[in-house]
Amino acid sequence: MRLHLKGGRVIDPASRTDRVQDVFIAEGNVVALDTPPAGFAPERVIDVQGSLVVPGLIDLSARRVTAASEAAAALAGGITRVVCPPDTDPVLDEPDLVEMLQLRARATHHAQVHPLGALTVGLAGCELTEMAQLTQAGCIGVSQANAAIADNRTLLRALQYAGTFGVTVWLRAQDAALAAGGVAASGAVASRLGLAGIPVAAETIALHTILELVRVTGTHVHLCRLSSAAGLALVRAAKAEGLPVSCDVAAHHLHLTDMDIGYFDAQYRLDPPLRAQRDREAVREAARDGTIDAICSDHTPLAADARLVPFAEAAPGATGLELLLSLVLKWAEEGRVPLVDALARVTCGPGQRLAQVAPGAGQLLPGRPADICVFAPSAHWTVSAGQLRSAGHNTPFLGYELPGQVRLTLVGGRVAYESLAA
Repeated sequence: MRLHLKGGRVIDPASRTDRVQDVFIAEGNVVALDTPPAGFAPERVIDVQGSLVVPGLIDLSARRVTAASEAAAALAGGITRVVCPPDTDPVLDEPDLVEMLQLRARATHHAQVHPLGALTVGLAGCELTEMAQLTQAGCIGVSQANAAIADNRTLLRALQYAGTFGVTVWLRAQDAALAAGGVAASGAVASRLGLAGIPVAAETIALHTILELVRVTGTHVHLCRLSSAAGLALVRAAKAEGLPVSCDVAAHHLHLTDMDIGYFDAQYRLDPPLRAQRDREAVREAARDGTIDAICSDHTPLAADARLVPFAEAAPGATGLELLLSLVLKWAEEGRVPLVDALARVTCGPGQRLAQVAPGAGQLLPGRPADICVFAPSAHWTVSAGQLRSAGHNTPFLGYELPGQVRLTLVGGRVAYESLAA
């Protein structure tokens, strides 16, 4: 379909573009900006004056993405590509299972779903999977999701094997022994509430191990959901050293601290846990200066009764697909971060992790796929269960008024979501 998006403010972080110009789309791609190509005759002209036109968002961690409700939530959030961790049921440790997930995703999802294969069979941390076969089946990398590998020899062999095939390994930096039984960040709040704590050392000790193994193997590792000032300092130093590492954080860690747990509010039961204010400020600064490559939703929808239990017994996780853009905008507004920089963390930044399978992902340039999000930056909305399309209404942001309403989501040049009243 030939489309003409008229009068919007186009922001493309990859090229540092930020100006009002028209966007012309044909055969699934952006064919021109500002001036239409010769003979271009649009089938539809959409007036997007007053709105921002940006590359479709890329979310590096979202679960249950093959469900129709979660597909709708992603598109309503302006997300056009999602990465699915391997801790599905069954675990994505065989090529046939990867292909089956992709078939289900194509049946329910206009957005592109990029699966991660399991690093070890059943995520048990023992036997390595056939990583080359998993990537041939469509996986963009391999991961243990939130499961640990207790034996560092196994992790070393995994990195060596992955490096042989040029496969990126996605790892959570958390020492299993130090984190065992913990439900909140170690500190004054956890002590006062009588909650078992997870120390910052659980993250930093795991990071020291991972980074040393990266030095030995040269394998690219993407570090998932960092949460502490000390951990981010290690990553900043590793990048300065030239180690092949990248990292992301969950959007809720930009805004919340362990103080927000209040009186055992299970909506704030997250993994990794919310940490001290100094950690939150470090996350914000690392996202600003580029130490953090991507901000993700870490979307984990849970059943309604999952929060009707004591804090320590609650399953961790929050729904986040529909909140990702708004939480990034809120951080940018509060931290006076230029929009072009803030949006880079949900477009071209995570897009670099998909470069092998989707060149140009997270970019809005002629010749690139027309994966586009159009949103009204000044429009605000209140987070409520009735507003969320996701089947999971578990979020610590219920009742928050957040900036940014998505008006239009295009995937491959097709209108996948539309709410022009926003």
